[in-house]
Amino acid sequence: MRIFLISGAALAAVLLVQGCEPGGGDATTAAAPEAEVPVVEQASSSSIDAVLAGEHRSAENKARDKYRHPGETLEFFGIQPDSSVIEIWPGGGWYTEILAPYLRDNGRYIAAGFDPNSEIEFIAAGAVRFREMLDANPDVYGKVETTILMPPTHLEMVPPGSVDAVLTFRSVHNWMPRNMEGMVLDSMFAALKSGGVLGIVEHRGIPGTEQDPGANTGYVNQDYAIALAEAAGFVFDASSEINANPADTKDHPEGVWTLPPTLRLKDQDRDKYLGIGESDRFTLRFIKPAE
Repeated sequence: MRIFLISGAALAAVLLVQGCEPGGGDATTAAAPEAEVPVVEQASSSSIDAVLAGEHRSAENKARDKYRHPGETLEFFGIQPDSSVIEIWPGGGWYTEILAPYLRDNGRYIAAGFDPNSEIEFIAAGAVRFREMLDANPDVYGKVETTILMPPTHLEMVPPGSVDAVLTFRSVHNWMPRNMEGMVLDSMFAALKSGGVLGIVEHRGIPGTEQDPGANTGYVNQDYAIALAEAAGFVFDASSEINANPADTKDHPEGVWTLPPTLRLKDQDRDKYLGIGESDRFTLRFIKPAE
């Protein structure tokens, strides 16, 4: 796998341009998976449902459950209350609100985020905001562990082979403009135990089209993402249509950021894009094979 170096300034520019979040109707045809793979659908568990209904979750975040399907997604990835889980780049903490209390008593939740000591204001400020979120509610977040994932200098998130699952939600497109995807996937592979799960959710590009290597629209082709993970040593296990949105035409003037929650065009065609909803997304499960 190729390894590329990226400066802190370049990384900040990538994140700003790509709209890294604090971490889709006119079309009538569903976006089909780009590979012949098993599709698994699962119902959420009652314990997850209790977390989702918790008062600690903001109303804005709860409103996005209909697009992000967190209960079904975590069950598809096999996350149990006693799992040890790394979330890559938790951003504003949308999934932190769910994973932290779900894993608090019997499991382990590790947020692999930005460097609070970075000289880049955007990066340091994001880390500080996340820390403030955790500190503001110790009853929910008091057992959250934090680590840094910032290529190329901070890649070892935890001791090798020490976690059950690594999850990343809509982050692959943020790694691609500066060829960071290889470094990040290698880091995730190293962190997992043999048999551990890599779970990826990402904005899905149009099947059969050539992948823009910079993912400038925010969309990533499903077969391209599978190939990236396989190049890092992962074995593709299954896909799910949990987070599919057939109304997303993927031809928006500001890419995926045209749609909610970003709504980059502001009031221009706002009702149209709210009607489409959040992006069409693939949900992929990989396994780290036994050594």
